[in-house]
Amino acid sequence: MKNTSDQTTTNQQWRNHIRRNDWCYTPDGTPRGYIQPHELRELWIHTGTKCNLGCWFCLEGSGPKADRIEFISYDDTRPIIDEALTLGVKQFSFTGGEPFLNPAMIQILDYALEHRPCLVLTNGTKPLRENIEAIRKLIDKPNSLKFRISLDFPDPERHDEARGSGSFSAALKSLGELHRSGFAVSIARHREADENVAEVDALFLPFFKTAGLPSKTTIISFPELHKPGNHVEVPHITENCMTTYKDEHSRAMFMCAFSKMIVKIDGKIGVYACTLVDDDTDYNLSSSLTESMNIRVMLKHHRCYSCFSAGTSCSE
Repeated sequence: MKNTSDQTTTNQQWRNHIRRNDWCYTPDGTPRGYIQPHELRELWIHTGTKCNLGCWFCLEGSGPKADRIEFISYDDTRPIIDEALTLGVKQFSFTGGEPFLNPAMIQILDYALEHRPCLVLTNGTKPLRENIEAIRKLIDKPNSLKFRISLDFPDPERHDEARGSGSFSAALKSLGELHRSGFAVSIARHREADENVAEVDALFLPFFKTAGLPSKTTIISFPELHKPGNHVEVPHITENCMTTYKDEHSRAMFMCAFSKMIVKIDGKIGVYACTLVDDDTDYNLSSSLTESMNIRVMLKHHRCYSCFSAGTSCSE
């Protein structure tokens, strides 16, 4: 843990970066669009970028040797959960990498589920299956646990091209077993440009039936978000954009209005503005969850444009 002096210095450095011109203004000097957080409804915790799979398209750049984001420990997580509770958090959500490669994952869930419902994003393959008995015991916790498992396409061969032979069937088997054990489940898939979302979603129904899942199982689809560190040219979002094309309700639907993500890099815990922008340190708002809630989030990352134009969200 940092001492109080070190933490004050670090937080001052974060406050200084959010006053920079390129944070607050577009290259032509126009004020950037922004979101002012209004609540902490959902806290995301990044468990680390290590993954048993090495998908070329991974928006986190995860893989067997990926260490951009470190495993977060139980000791790291517990005080953050406690602080989030004082801020009125409604749900804890966990992403990776593959969360069940993190050796502390079951212990972290065991504590978090004492206080709030939890969601875990997972590929549903070997790491989850190796922990299935420990996971089943969590059904008796005071709060509910939900799993979102990746099925990239309603086509096992296409899914397995990136994730490896048998990955689709393993993920589908995990979905079925978790559902039968009493856990809620959903899936995440790729969304291609100009597709008919409802038609593609319907193609998953035969697979849901095979696994014994409800036909109305939630499907979350994501557009191309590009790998971490890519600099993608998109239109700049200005203050005028946010008032001309968005109203108060739609601005409140941006994830950065109601959620934060905890990330561990170089041994330090940072509070990031969004689950989708952990590749840009400008979005590392503070080491304090409480302080981060007062910081205006400027919409300068290319993934912010996906939220603006397509309503992209990791939340359900």
